[in-house]
Amino acid sequence: MAQTELRAMSFPFKDPKFIFFTDFDGTITLKDSNDFMTDNIGFGGDMRRQGNRDVLENRKTFRDSFREMMDSVTRPFPECVDYLVENIKLDPHFNEFFHWALENEIPTVVLSSGMRPVIKGILEKLVGKDADKIDIVCNEAVAREGKRIDEEGGWRIEYHDESGFGHDKSLEIRPYARLPADKRPTMFYAGDGVSDLSAARETDLLFAKKGHDLVSYCARENVPFTIFEDWSSILATVKKIVAGEQSVDEAAKEGFEMYKQGAAGVKPANGHAK
Repeated sequence: MAQTELRAMSFPFKDPKFIFFTDFDGTITLKDSNDFMTDNIGFGGDMRRQGNRDVLENRKTFRDSFREMMDSVTRPFPECVDYLVENIKLDPHFNEFFHWALENEIPTVVLSSGMRPVIKGILEKLVGKDADKIDIVCNEAVAREGKRIDEEGGWRIEYHDESGFGHDKSLEIRPYARLPADKRPTMFYAGDGVSDLSAARETDLLFAKKGHDLVSYCARENVPFTIFEDWSSILATVKKIVAGEQSVDEAAKEGFEMYKQGAAGVKPANGHAK
């Protein structure tokens, strides 16, 4: 990928010193929109959770499991978007973080396994007129052959890439990480799931959501991380780093200490990372 293709280096700001990449569902939002839709108007929570177990136990790829979830939802796609926009809420502190980031010329980039119309609809409703300054890299929804997207059973998910994830988020971040030292911005990533681990490896500091398995995975795999409960704690840490009051290494050390002391919402393995 050529440097000219690195969108976050020119949108919405030119040559930023910091970039904040983030997962969407369960990280920016309080509920996972895809899980919510599957549980309530798809094949239900039991089958969804079994699919998750199949992925964790390597019996199925995330790509296949997620497609099965989406295929179980047969309502016309515009109805699905309206349903989720009505029911999904943002973390109450995300807007404060986002507007501070705009004021300080820090791009916010959403990397998601979700679908663009859903993400855009939720952000436009809950962020407002500045939502178009959030770059979104995600999957799409398209019409099935011979059908319209606005009819019953008329849509399917179209994946962003050919990986087993359907959208390997690390592929989007890696070109930024490879920029020359004098051009490369400091990069953050916020996530809550194991699928976020590959993306986190490419950034300088991961914010892992308290009480989620991603914390344990990062400690085990020696991925630098710190803990967040909501976006107010993310904002506080990023402010200190941007102001030069704390380094990313110091923030990661602080997060790992919280994990060892049991303050990260998950039980440490023998009190330390493997």
